[in-house]
Amino acid sequence: MFIARINHTENAANASLSLRDTEIIMFGNPKIGTPLMQCSQSIAIDLPQKVLFWQDETGKVWLSYNSPQYLKQRHKVTGCDGVFDKISKVLANLSTQATMP
Repeated sequence: MFIARINHTENAANASLSLRDTEIIMFGNPKIGTPLMQCSQSIAIDLPQKVLFWQDETGKVWLSYNSPQYLKQRHKVTGCDGVFDKISKVLANLSTQATMP
């Protein structure tokens, strides 16, 4: 489920500043996020999931996100391995689709 798009480049321009293309797309699914929060409520600070599209100084565009395994370690989650595996697959598929020419 798409939640929000934040265009940091436009926001910078509105403040009379320049910034290479930098956007965040936020998305989530309560059927996946809620079980994570039930395992470790502090993970809510990192939800909904976000991906960052950004352009480096050479003009190359990158896609970045916090890996589910990082979030699992950050919030000391035990259990919920199936949910983390599902999120990992979704992010891998999204990354492939978003970066295909």
